[in-house]
Amino acid sequence: MAGIYIHIPFCKQACNYCNFHFSTSLKYKSDMVNAILKELTLQKDYLAGATIETIYFGGGTPSLLEVEEIEQILEKIYALHRVTGDAEVTLEANPDDLTIEKLDALSSTPINRLSIGVQSFATDDLQFMNRAHDAYMAERCIKDAQSKGFTNLTIDLIYGSTTTTHETWRQNVEKAIAFEIPHISCYCLTVEPNTALYHFVKSGKTLPLQEEHATIQFELLIKILEDAGYVHYEISNFGKPNHFAQHNSNYWKGVPYLGVGPSAHAYNGTSRQWNVAHNAKYLAALQSNILPYEEEILSSEQRYNEYVMIGLRTIWGC
Repeated sequence: MAGIYIHIPFCKQACNYCNFHFSTSLKYKSDMVNAILKELTLQKDYLAGATIETIYFGGGTPSLLEVEEIEQILEKIYALHRVTGDAEVTLEANPDDLTIEKLDALSSTPINRLSIGVQSFATDDLQFMNRAHDAYMAERCIKDAQSKGFTNLTIDLIYGSTTTTHETWRQNVEKAIAFEIPHISCYCLTVEPNTALYHFVKSGKTLPLQEEHATIQFELLIKILEDAGYVHYEISNFGKPNHFAQHNSNYWKGVPYLGVGPSAHAYNGTSRQWNVAHNAKYLAALQSNILPYEEEILSSEQRYNEYVMIGLRTIWGC
């Protein structure tokens, strides 16, 4: 078994904390889709014929793609690979993109799981993070997604912000439970180099983040979710039984995967490779039928260390 990850490197605007590879210019979006289709073709033998059980659209903001573009990519994957009938097919999406019309169109595609970047249900938090949606959109998109048959949902929440009081954090988590979201990913806000948040903290515009503040919220999170029947199966991930993220779980279990798109990584069990994190260079290379990646052959010691390091993040251990 294996997985395929598609990196869509576009966002409407930059979140203050984000250091992932993306561009806020959508000028070359259709060119990028064509390049991804070409890379899929050129990399069709990377997984050595393994059956695909998970497909994951990440980014960036994959929900910025037109539904027809998503279908193009999925059609290419299904044409090149043997995909299981019950494959988990996930689309990361922002609340402001999930209109009822978009959800209706997505419901007729193989997408069967939505990962919604809620981050918070509190206006102060969302403004501090420079998110494109507001608290109303965060709640509305979940209700709309469920009304269109998307019951396999996961949402992201962020704790540890200077705007997030302990009570606000409790309300965020309890609201997610009330919506009957079967999977929740919760991440501690961190100050990454070369982000807006980094410059705000460095210049004194924003107070530094406090580790004790985040620790209290992490411990609160664990108690509330475990009391509600969620399994804390990885450091940042909680799921109801039978609702763990299959694609991400396979990463942690060392299952091979192909990563397509600028900055995407791939792993086949013995080596790791990563594409250039530069949209123009990626597009130019694919237009010349060149795969723009670097590769690292992993020694047995590296593979062992990664197995231990990743295994200890999960309930499965080593």
